[in-house]
Amino acid sequence: MVKGKIVKGIGGFYYVDTGSEVYECRARGNFRKQKITPLVGDNVEITVNDGDHENTIDKIFERKNSLVRPPLANIDRLFVIASVVDPKINTTVIDKLIAIAEYKKIEPIIVITKTDLDSSYSQYVEIYKNAGFKTVVCNNTTGSGADEIKALLTDCVCAFTGNTGVGKSTLLNNIFPELELETGETSKKLGRGKHTTRHCELFKTNGGYIADTPGFSSLDFERCEKILKEDLPYCFREFEPYLDLCRFNTNCSHVNDKGCAVVEALHEGKISKSRHESYVMMYNEVKDIKEWQTK
Repeated sequence: MVKGKIVKGIGGFYYVDTGSEVYECRARGNFRKQKITPLVGDNVEITVNDGDHENTIDKIFERKNSLVRPPLANIDRLFVIASVVDPKINTTVIDKLIAIAEYKKIEPIIVITKTDLDSSYSQYVEIYKNAGFKTVVCNNTTGSGADEIKALLTDCVCAFTGNTGVGKSTLLNNIFPELELETGETSKKLGRGKHTTRHCELFKTNGGYIADTPGFSSLDFERCEKILKEDLPYCFREFEPYLDLCRFNTNCSHVNDKGCAVVEALHEGKISKSRHESYVMMYNEVKDIKEWQTK
């Protein structure tokens, strides 16, 4: 019995890194009976057989977190990549991804790219730094900012996400040229990049693992990662100092309620307008969802 981590899964085969070698494995049938699907990022125990028999995954250890789309487990940090232009930064997408990360107990890191093409990025840096998030400014042409991100990758499992075309693969190539990740130009007609990564895979590097995660930017908030309205305010960390100060604490939606301390902080400039607008939009999406519907 050998312990390791699933770093790739394709066509029913799982590739497990044991530290000394990567083994191709099949999952035992009892996982299917229990309706458990192994995920990239799972810490597992495997049996290594001789060449006449397949290696098998025998045990999946308890997950600290997991995502539906992409199917990824045990993430420590989520790097949310946004470009100032081509495609233009979308704070709603960023805020949705941050909320999911907060809900899953994953540390969000905001990365703003293509800053050489538009100087307006400073307003976004201010929004997310004031909200309490580590925010890194990157220039993919010069490579500036790459070293700061590299330092944040040590000894943890990290995922990179953002709209296609924002420069995820280019950024990773600047940090680790040996990865030689395929990159794609942005489609002018569609206003988004061509998909260049087709499966979720962990790359072992810098004392940890990193994942490029296709499709994560288009994660459907309602269908994939449901956050109940009662939990949503706690996914906006800058709201927390005010949540217990609302006049009607137990029933306050923090949207436009009378006596709401969050709304008051918004009017006083302590909470950014764009962040609160994202919260209101997300609240309206989930306000009628009941807990039993998330099962």
